[in-house]
Amino acid sequence: MMRILDFDSLAPEDFLNRDIRAEENVSAAVDAILEDVRRRGDEALRDCTRRFDGAELQDLWVSAEEFDAAREAVDPYFMETLKEAAENIRRFHRRQRHNDFILADRPGVVMGQRWTPIERVGICVPRSPEAFPSTILMNAIPAQIAGVEDIVVVTPPRADGTISPEALMAAELAEVTEVFKLGGAQAVAALAYGTETVPRVDKIVGPGGIFVATAKRKVFGQVDIDMIAGPSEILVLADGKTDPGWAAADLLSQAEHDALSSAVLVTDSRELAEAVRAEVQVQLETLPRRDVARRSIEDNSKIIVTDSLDKAVEAVNRIAPEHLELCVDDPFALLPRIKNAGSIFLGRSTPEALGDYFAGPNHTLPTSGTARFSSPLGVDDFMKRSSFLYYDREALNGCGEKIADFARREGLEGHARSVISRREG
Repeated sequence: MMRILDFDSLAPEDFLNRDIRAEENVSAAVDAILEDVRRRGDEALRDCTRRFDGAELQDLWVSAEEFDAAREAVDPYFMETLKEAAENIRRFHRRQRHNDFILADRPGVVMGQRWTPIERVGICVPRSPEAFPSTILMNAIPAQIAGVEDIVVVTPPRADGTISPEALMAAELAEVTEVFKLGGAQAVAALAYGTETVPRVDKIVGPGGIFVATAKRKVFGQVDIDMIAGPSEILVLADGKTDPGWAAADLLSQAEHDALSSAVLVTDSRELAEAVRAEVQVQLETLPRRDVARRSIEDNSKIIVTDSLDKAVEAVNRIAPEHLELCVDDPFALLPRIKNAGSIFLGRSTPEALGDYFAGPNHTLPTSGTARFSSPLGVDDFMKRSSFLYYDREALNGCGEKIADFARREGLEGHARSVISRREG
């Protein structure tokens, strides 16, 4: 049963107490997998897939024939849904593209900034119990809009060595270059180091369990990563007019992900708090993943009661949730006051699941309080900035003494001479 807590009695650790570091045994196991894949390449990948996924693989990649079979297997209704979701995601993320700029407002001086895409990106897609088509769309489409040339998806195979047809069709819609039947730390290793068949990438994105998160942390620097994602979270800020059944359903939508997930209700109504707690218990009984959700609810979830919406907003900003629902009469009035949240769902008719699958904003979001300093996945994550500058001789002569003086004050005579020599030449 969910705990009901009073806001004014909470300690700091009750707001930010999510630790996503791996246990020592997990860290050691990941180290061993990374080193094994680095040394033995494809052979190690096949051994890991046999050991962890129960699948015997001849080919690590998904063939053209498998894509053909998937095209036939996916029913037309879901295919249309995938297409509509993909277009919604494209429409949103196209607005994130940046423009280059040039400054040429002084004689003899030109400078500016240009954006270029990362060349090759790897996307980790979890399987629970099937590979998530939504994760493929959300991660690959921004990369495609950014102009990434090679987009590689890795996802664990079923025991028979196949990938779900729905996931393959999402990959096709998102213009993925190649799909590999790999999961876990071994997939991260393959992307980071490259093997005989898996290309080495420049950046790894996408969610996963503790083994994937730990592996991404360890290979950072060898490649870039998007974030270290922890278990999924939802915070529902609701006033007393909110339907308790809706609030309970939204809390359980995240609790069913993982026993480590957290679901939090913040409300200024104790009556609603009691009603939602009771409704969660009722809905749990008919939820297919009730055992997982029950552990999440009992171990990691809570209801916080405040004496005002002002304090409810304060609680939100201190928790910095991955998903935030504002179930109040005028959510747009609260929106400017939300400082820390991954994705914000406005109003009582905007459940978090809308963002998971269909609406357009990305569902790869900062977790574990990292929304205090990081952002949802977007086009920027697949691009990099370069600056450029040009000075003609006259422009350099005009500031050369100042630059030389600056360099000498930092004890760098070589820098000073590199400027003065041109002035004297």
